[in-house]
Amino acid sequence: MKIMTRYVLSELLQTFLVTLLGMTLFMIIVGVMREAYSQGLGMKQVLLLLPYVLPEALRFSIPGTVLLTACTVYGRMASNNEVIALKAAGISPWVIFWPVLALGTSLSLLTVWLNDLTVTWGKAGIRQVVIESVEEIAYSKLTQQRSFSTKGFSINVQRVDGHRLINPTLTFQSNLDSPAYTITAAEAELHADPAANTLAIICRDSEYEMGTTKGRIPGEIQRIVSLSESTRKGGGGGSPADLPMSEIDTAHEQAVLGLKQQRTRMAAVAGLLMIQGDLGALTEAAWQPLQEELKNSKNRIYRLEMEPHRRWSTGFSCLCFVCVGSPLAVMMRKSDILTSFFICFMPVLLLYYPLLIFSIDQAKSGRIPGETVWVGNVIMLAVGWVLYKKVRRY
Repeated sequence: MKIMTRYVLSELLQTFLVTLLGMTLFMIIVGVMREAYSQGLGMKQVLLLLPYVLPEALRFSIPGTVLLTACTVYGRMASNNEVIALKAAGISPWVIFWPVLALGTSLSLLTVWLNDLTVTWGKAGIRQVVIESVEEIAYSKLTQQRSFSTKGFSINVQRVDGHRLINPTLTFQSNLDSPAYTITAAEAELHADPAANTLAIICRDSEYEMGTTKGRIPGEIQRIVSLSESTRKGGGGGSPADLPMSEIDTAHEQAVLGLKQQRTRMAAVAGLLMIQGDLGALTEAAWQPLQEELKNSKNRIYRLEMEPHRRWSTGFSCLCFVCVGSPLAVMMRKSDILTSFFICFMPVLLLYYPLLIFSIDQAKSGRIPGETVWVGNVIMLAVGWVLYKKVRRY
């Protein structure tokens, strides 16, 4: 039995590592090209991004790779009648199944860790590379397309002469409630300071416009913006999905405390308005902004409660996939890898992912508890257990 176990484990590891290499390379190429296209990155920045994209590529490629590995190894063993020979010798099929379950469990824990590493190191590294390269990216985009835009501002130029922007038009939009601030200059320059996290825009002989207010500014003026605002992704880090696992509990406590304070303030304001007799300020329309703020606070709490369960459940998809894929591949007895994989992938596609997406969506809005995101995993494990019993019986 030890020989058979070592044989199966060796086949699994060899197939997994080779397949993982190919799938990860594909994921990295897709991830880097997507980031390069969205941020306007050059070849230098693309190379700097590679190590930071690796954790995200691995956390997506590992579940699919381990399922493909299970289908390949067990489908080949079944088609060669190795499983039948094993049962004829009086050896339980469990001997060949526990290596893939151990591999699936180990990879599940690894994937959970990669989920956290992507947040704590990967995304932060990608953001830092983009921030440090924002001046180079801006000049490249302005030279090629004559325009560069981010969430905070946009620049359009007539042409670029070295580091000089000729006849630039700069538009700054701080928020949707205030009008845009537009500067039209004879020329301008950009100077980034990554250490101070700032981008200086130096304009010469400028005219400005803000709503109905217009004016002229002779000489040189300087506008400072945050480098985080100069990237298309902005600062990031505020969403529960961007928080490390170690900080989620603290963030949840702060969110609950903030919600209590909001309710206390609302009760105090309502009491004061009633004492003053200002009932018009208590109408639904007047109270709507405070209600919306309260709703956003509740939604953040729901997402913080759901986020740890989401990361653990998606990480343990590796174990769920092999629990269904390995016995199903044995029952089909097909040596054709693609056919076996697609048939084994159908329960994942039709059952696991729809349940996961639905439960995450409902948990975010607070309609169901955050623990419900495990429903897909539980059902997949139950299906796998039924399939294992059938393989053992027949």
